[in-house]
Amino acid sequence: MQIPLKTVVIRTFRILAVAEAFSWAALLIGMYFKWVAKTSELGVEIAGPIHGALFVGYGVAALTLWRLQRWPFPVALFAGVSAVFPFATIAFERWAGKRGHLTDNTARTSAVKETAGV
Repeated sequence: MQIPLKTVVIRTFRILAVAEAFSWAALLIGMYFKWVAKTSELGVEIAGPIHGALFVGYGVAALTLWRLQRWPFPVALFAGVSAVFPFATIAFERWAGKRGHLTDNTARTSAVKETAGV
């Protein structure tokens, strides 16, 4: 049994939304130690690239879902804007999930078709 592409992208998007928020927290902590406490740049040197990679991954996943799920433009715009503000990706992920933008209807339809003949 093969997992549908939509399901994989939705799961990836949800994971990246949470990971991107945690990387924001790590980056903010690193920036505190670099700029306020003036003790170490290590936090920014480590969290910066990780956050950057997760930010780009989240953006790519959001653009992919925009196409696969046929999101209206405002939904895609809010997905992109949420990556700019700390922890907003989690809020967007929950909001989109509640409104059905992160459901894979094709997976359910194909599962029903497979068992209908039994």
